[in-house]
Amino acid sequence: MVKEPARILVVGGGYVGLYTALRLQRKLKSELRSGRAEIVVVTPEPYMTYQPFLPEAAAGSISPRHVVVPLRRVLDRCKIVIGEAQSIDHAKRVASVTTLATEDEGSDPMELTYDELVLAPGSISRTLPVPGLADHGIGFKTVEEAIGLRNHVIEQMDIASSTRDPALRDAALTFVFVGGGYAGVEALGELEDMARYASRYYHNLKPEDMKWILVEASDRILPEVGAEMGRYTVRELRGRNIDVRLETRLDTCEDRVAVLDDGSRFPTRTLVWTAGVKPHPILAATDLPKDERGRLKCTATLTVDGTTHAWAAGDAAAVPDVTADEPGKECAPNAQHAVRQATVLGDNIVASLRKQPLKEYAHRYAGSVASLGLHKGVAHVYGRKLKGYPAWFMHRVYHLSRVPTFNRKARVLAEWTLSGLFKREIVSLGSLEHPRAEFELAAGGGRPKESS
Repeated sequence: MVKEPARILVVGGGYVGLYTALRLQRKLKSELRSGRAEIVVVTPEPYMTYQPFLPEAAAGSISPRHVVVPLRRVLDRCKIVIGEAQSIDHAKRVASVTTLATEDEGSDPMELTYDELVLAPGSISRTLPVPGLADHGIGFKTVEEAIGLRNHVIEQMDIASSTRDPALRDAALTFVFVGGGYAGVEALGELEDMARYASRYYHNLKPEDMKWILVEASDRILPEVGAEMGRYTVRELRGRNIDVRLETRLDTCEDRVAVLDDGSRFPTRTLVWTAGVKPHPILAATDLPKDERGRLKCTATLTVDGTTHAWAAGDAAAVPDVTADEPGKECAPNAQHAVRQATVLGDNIVASLRKQPLKEYAHRYAGSVASLGLHKGVAHVYGRKLKGYPAWFMHRVYHLSRVPTFNRKARVLAEWTLSGLFKREIVSLGSLEHPRAEFELAAGGGRPKESS
């Protein structure tokens, strides 16, 4: 039993934030009912996004609302604050937070005091100073970006089908993806598969009319599945007429022309940037110790090194891998570790409050799975290498088991079952991004300029 009242502040509503808060509300039921404990979750969105499903959401295999988990429903014993932490003074145990009402109120950020801090803000896209990237690049970290990209790809096919300008048609049908990690490869694989299927419904488009280009700065893609499976993935993609450029960088994308450092030039209306992530900016606005990459220095018990009452896990934390053979190795910043770290983190906070010993996080990496489109995939799990349909099936089974709540599991499984019985949906709902356009036109305001 917790002897002294404690407010636990969780910053972030992603994997670590959700699972930690979920673990805490299960372990502290009596304390939460009696008021001896309070859990406050600060998150910019009222939902957690299960990112491994973003490629399938972009391809239309899963409904967008089933890729997200509503925090208020799942964390019903926690206080959810929709906002962003601007700074944290751990010495004073105070976090400065802006909410959705801050700007409308014209007020200063609110100050939240806490007794225990869990920093789990995740990461943001790591961009480079590439000319034109900020103007024309599309990210792939949120469900909004995934659905926006799906609408955009179908819209480009509509443009290509209706134009008489060969240069515009060529640019509309050229899709450039920068980054050969999970996000880039899976997004490209799923969207190419979807576009190939959709082309049968256009009277003047064929799959071979489209150019799909993957640009990767290193000498291989999908390093998590191993060198052999990475080479297989390159062969599989090239077999689908996808241009895979290894050891190649994007120099510029000004004026909607992607220029690579090997001299290639591709006029394109679609440039997807998935070239890595970096720590969330809130980490720099704290007085907690950080490593050379800007992540929080953590111990194996998931406490922030050299401090008390501060905890972290996931992308924001540099957690030592106690199962590694070589000293100094850290856990990879991926969902496999984040979900498991959150369970240990929640248990350790409860143990700390109850003056009990903490346990170390130890998990030997099981392997990785990746989807390359419908019925296509690669996997390297517990030393076994799979490809094609078996790997794709394992990808689906694994992530179905990992997505939070039985409700979401049932809905995703139902959608997969129905998609196997009926044809794909290939409609673009790009107008969702401009919901007031028709009313503004009717009211005499004119139609907003489209961004595609």
